[in-house]
Amino acid sequence: MASANLKMEGNEIDVEAMEPISLSDPLEECADISEIGGVENKHDEGETNVVRKFKRFLANMWQKLLDKTRVLEDLWPQYCCGGGEMERTRAYHVWPGNNVFFFRGRLICGPDPRGLLLTAVSISLSSWIFAVYVADELPNHSGLVITIGVILTIIVLVNLILVSMIDPGIVPRNDQPFVFDEIGSSDRTRKKRVINVNGLELKLKYCRVCKIYRPPRSCHCAVCDNCVENFDHHCPWIGQCIGLRNYRFYLTFLVTALVFFAYIFAFSCWRVHQRMSQSGTGIFSMLRNRPEILALASFSSAAIAFLAGLTGYHAYLIATNQTAYENFRQRYSGSRNPYDKGILSNIMDTLFMRLPPSRVDFRAEVAPWWSGCSDGDGK
Repeated sequence: MASANLKMEGNEIDVEAMEPISLSDPLEECADISEIGGVENKHDEGETNVVRKFKRFLANMWQKLLDKTRVLEDLWPQYCCGGGEMERTRAYHVWPGNNVFFFRGRLICGPDPRGLLLTAVSISLSSWIFAVYVADELPNHSGLVITIGVILTIIVLVNLILVSMIDPGIVPRNDQPFVFDEIGSSDRTRKKRVINVNGLELKLKYCRVCKIYRPPRSCHCAVCDNCVENFDHHCPWIGQCIGLRNYRFYLTFLVTALVFFAYIFAFSCWRVHQRMSQSGTGIFSMLRNRPEILALASFSSAAIAFLAGLTGYHAYLIATNQTAYENFRQRYSGSRNPYDKGILSNIMDTLFMRLPPSRVDFRAEVAPWWSGCSDGDGK
């Protein structure tokens, strides 16, 4: 016990480093336990032995915890500096945007997952209510109806994952401050560039956050804190920007979700009509006896109206080769759209062109500012 006390005093700094999680001294706890055991069981020597073994066990566990902490502290500089066998520092570790990364930078999400979780739960819950309360009570082919509903649910959820967890087209940032070559010109003049797109001159804006001239049709998202190529909008129901690389997955999600809720709505309405005809009761009796079916039909009708409006709006944008951001800002109200090539060509460019690779390698190894800490002399 004396050696345990000496080790405890020698590792006082290690214990303080683990704060703010406050851990009590196990030796003091053991002393308290010993005193309690001595008062309550002073005539029972066997109980005293049990207390002593328990006290020794706690001291050993505490010492093992301190040893593990010391090992982690020794490996921490190697981890930060990319040394040893542990994972090196990668770009997603130090990315300045507000994104959240999963699976070591392979999946990138927006900063607020509440909309994504709400959408996923709504789809899953609607599918479950449909399978239990609607399709299972159908007189014929209930198994086939449930199977089709499950397949549609899986397709919708897969598209939801794809649109919310891939790079939407983030533009790389400039690590160094931009140096302007023009001398004697104003800041507003220096921070504009002009390019020619299909015979029309377009101005490129300078992004003070990313320190780059934004590519054409790109915009800086205030939520994710990134410049996104072909920026359409930031969807709160998905929690991700919609841009060049995930726009077609977004369209697929809208169409499949519309088909899914239309499928649910049709069978729900048919089931409501069937029960009302068999029982001869009205809508209020149905509301009292089967409220889940009416709730599913009502929610599905609202989802259909919302998704149908979005799908029609984006169909118009695709036909005219606009983004939602450009259409909202009336970017081409006073001039022609240089990207409009005709309806057929616009559809081909939007839906069937090969997706470009991500411009940012979030798994690339980077040299952090503390990269020299692995040297023994601190240089």
